[in-house]
Amino acid sequence: MRIGVYPGTFDPVTLGHMDIIRRGAKLVDRLVIGVTTNPSKSPMFTLDERMATVRREVAGCAGDIVVVAFDSLLMDFAEAQGARVIVRGLRAVADFEYEYQMAGMNQQLNRSVETVFLMADVALQPIASRLVKEIALYGGDISRFVPEAVRDEVVARVDVIGRKGS
Repeated sequence: MRIGVYPGTFDPVTLGHMDIIRRGAKLVDRLVIGVTTNPSKSPMFTLDERMATVRREVAGCAGDIVVVAFDSLLMDFAEAQGARVIVRGLRAVADFEYEYQMAGMNQQLNRSVETVFLMADVALQPIASRLVKEIALYGGDISRFVPEAVRDEVVARVDVIGRKGS
């Protein structure tokens, strides 16, 4: 069985993430969505909330897709899942530079796991979770960037923490 891992913080999950998930699931027999923490980011949603959101959003996707939390080196997580493929989405040149460096480091850690890059759909390339949160915090419409239920969750969270500029 070919197992792939698509890691990320998914805070929040965007239409760009969903595009990579749908397309990545076609490349492997099982796609493990690894929801992780990132010490350099301040998440809007807890790990449990992000896990629940990703599970809900992938429920309608074709393929064998599972959602698993992790807080370790990606290559250790991939090995624990039996994965031989890491799926990564690319939006722009800046993504490529970062992802290229990470792929090289990961290869040094485990040469039996390959990184596969998928270019984001052209219409979805500018979407980034960080920007979605910023737009929402300033009262902007994020409905073109995230699934409908995710939009509602982000707006509700922003209402709790307070909008900026108001």
